[in-house]
Amino acid sequence: MSRLRSGRTLSVLGLAAELDVSDETIRRELRTLEEQGVVIREHGGARLAALAFEGPLNQRMEENADAKLRIARAAAELVTDGAIVFIDSGTTSCFIARQLVERRGLTIITNSLQVAGDLGAINGNRLFLAGGQMDYDYRAFSDHQAQAFVRGFTPHLAILSVGGISLDRGLMDFHPGEAEMSRIAYATAKQVMLGV
Repeated sequence: MSRLRSGRTLSVLGLAAELDVSDETIRRELRTLEEQGVVIREHGGARLAALAFEGPLNQRMEENADAKLRIARAAAELVTDGAIVFIDSGTTSCFIARQLVERRGLTIITNSLQVAGDLGAINGNRLFLAGGQMDYDYRAFSDHQAQAFVRGFTPHLAILSVGGISLDRGLMDFHPGEAEMSRIAYATAKQVMLGV
């Protein structure tokens, strides 16, 4: 993704050589990214679609903080002691996690270092942190390895804060890996809470 952010059209052959993978692997990944609306495929390559980019987590945590806190307080009232909860890495979800520090015996499944830091090792909580390649801007894991990890759980509740909802594409986010993580949690959880 960082190579695509340069704004240039990148060639399939160049990407394949640089990443030491087959041309078909690059084409397959570009098809997936095109379906997600992230890239525009052109003859022999692709360029980044005109997307807005989110800033780093600490910056996003400050944006609309009062509204996120109000949402978090209301949402936290719906989480009971002993619940099994997936919490994604979105900023509203991070605010919700902070409001859950008084709950006891939670089982937390997350891909967020922020959520893990807020809720792990307190009040008898159990923490399951998805691993893989970390996205430092998000302070989270959302690659294929992290997604496979999250698929292994059936939480009572998934707390998600997504960038948008589309009738055609479902849950959407600025980050393709985060969007897929939300779709997985949405599909596996018994109940879903959207903090948007």
